[in-house]
Amino acid sequence: MTTEDIYAKLVPIVKTYLPEDVNESAITPTSDLTRELNINSAHLVDVVLDVEDAFDVEFDNADMESLRTLNDAVAIIQKKIA
Repeated sequence: MTTEDIYAKLVPIVKTYLPEDVNESAITPTSDLTRELNINSAHLVDVVLDVEDAFDVEFDNADMESLRTLNDAVAIIQKKIA
């Protein structure tokens, strides 16, 4: 699975949890999930659960701690499915 494929699958998941005051055009590979996209910690857990289901992977505590941007998520997923 390519980086672009993973990113294309991630964006709709993230869009689901964007607060109303954040435009989905703000989503970029380098967008900080909590600071720039204002996804709260409870919804971040939901994002991770949806990502785990979509990609059939499991995030551990180290993965959660390193998850800041969509690029981070892509890197974690690539590592898990390799």
